[in-house]
Amino acid sequence: MIPVPPPRNEVVLNYGPGSPERKQLQEALRTMASEKIEIPAWIDGHMVRTGRIMRVVMPHRHRHVLAEAHEAGSQEVTAAIEGALRVAKEWAQTPFESRAAIFLRAAELLTGPYRARIAAACMLGQSKTPHQAEIDAICELADFFRFNVYFLRRLYDEQPISPAGQWNRLDLRPLEGFVFAVTPFNFLSIALNLPTAPLLCGNVVLWKPATASLLGCWHVLSILREAGLPEGVLQMLPGHGPEQAQVALASPHLAGIHFTGSTATFRTLWKGVAEHIERYRTFPRLVGETGGKDFIVVHPSAQPDAVATAIIRGAFEYQGQKCSAASRIYVPRSLWSAIRDRTIADMRSLKMGDVADWETFIGAVIDARAFAKIKGYIDLARASARILQGGHADDSEGYFIEPTLVEVEDPFHPLMQEEIFGPIASVFVYEDEKWAEILEIADRTSPYGLTGSIFANDRKAISQALEVLRQAAGNIYINDKPTGAVVGQQPFGGGRASGTNDKAGSLYHLIRWLSPRAIKETFVPPTDYRYPYMARDE
Repeated sequence: MIPVPPPRNEVVLNYGPGSPERKQLQEALRTMASEKIEIPAWIDGHMVRTGRIMRVVMPHRHRHVLAEAHEAGSQEVTAAIEGALRVAKEWAQTPFESRAAIFLRAAELLTGPYRARIAAACMLGQSKTPHQAEIDAICELADFFRFNVYFLRRLYDEQPISPAGQWNRLDLRPLEGFVFAVTPFNFLSIALNLPTAPLLCGNVVLWKPATASLLGCWHVLSILREAGLPEGVLQMLPGHGPEQAQVALASPHLAGIHFTGSTATFRTLWKGVAEHIERYRTFPRLVGETGGKDFIVVHPSAQPDAVATAIIRGAFEYQGQKCSAASRIYVPRSLWSAIRDRTIADMRSLKMGDVADWETFIGAVIDARAFAKIKGYIDLARASARILQGGHADDSEGYFIEPTLVEVEDPFHPLMQEEIFGPIASVFVYEDEKWAEILEIADRTSPYGLTGSIFANDRKAISQALEVLRQAAGNIYINDKPTGAVVGQQPFGGGRASGTNDKAGSLYHLIRWLSPRAIKETFVPPTDYRYPYMARDE
């Protein structure tokens, strides 16, 4: 098989004052903010306008409408399934090189002529700062496109042994049917990887993006089409998940679900598959990355300033709306005053506001529902814990929640157990001699198992934490924040209530979208059924 270009992680641009990328992004922001575009459903290679309109707004200026999207309901989902199945065979038979070239070209378009446009769409539609948009919508997405090609090429190379006289090989087929991809609002890279990873493997995909991410999703879909993605293999269906899932899960041709979102929703999808299990042509693959209640455990040997920086970046970047965001923190009493004072001082310097302001560190949370939920946890903190910094919320112009640091007296407080998905970090202070005990508590406090951090200079303490917390996180970080997994460097995913741990950004993930067929070819087949042992003794 023809080799592919060696992948590389896309270089993160810094958008510093006077840089070309800063000027290009400023212009793209002005242009995009002045427009209100229409986003139809994309079915069978055609724009479908249903007239049922959903508004896409700026979270930090929620009266500013960026786009009006056409909701796809059950009728459109049915049409999309039929359209996808019509082209499934042809797409499955498309050579790997042809499929790979689409995504390699898309990566070049994304990081080249369309970089500013996609970054601006992510900033305005999802309230991300320039840095957060750059690492997500540009670099990570391009990395997914390039590294997935490389990983799939490696999988094709993994072949069985062939003894003399025969040839054994694996045919890596796509799944039989269609994949239903349900994608989140918070990462444009994830919103595109969920449908495109199965596509690269030769599957056809129905894609239900989150409404809040539609602006960026629509523009990246345009890039994929320009890169040569055939009509019909990807159907984009804006709309409401429960109605769409009801149709998709009832189809006998459902071959897989690729999901990122809440644990409760993934469980509902899993139950829906179970209800229809006897009607499916094949057992559907269920791949999900769900919630998190991610921890930082601090040993007395840790460096306080490093911990404080990890709290700021890990808990408050992108308003804490990362499934990997630091949310529960365990600090030894001997270091608490130093970590607390440095963290609070840094929090007071954070600027919150419009992401088009280059000094902004904190944008708005995604919508009114998220605002109300997070505010409810702040009210809980005010009533049953101690707010050390922050605690204010204002949705008059945008959905703004001030970064909030809370100290709790009970390590099993709801703030230490429940996923908040907002800029709230809760701290429990433990006695230094109880390091072993706090590791056990951290392991069993939350139902999730996504990410976590260990801060220590004592190697024995690090080893001890790695062992006790072995099942507590699918991604563990030593002396670093628990966010920021990079494709090809830290394969991402967790277990327990955090998902199926299929490790996006690695070849382990692509295996889930393939159905291997073993082929044995015998060059000189036997012509007599008798084995040597059957001969008579002379």
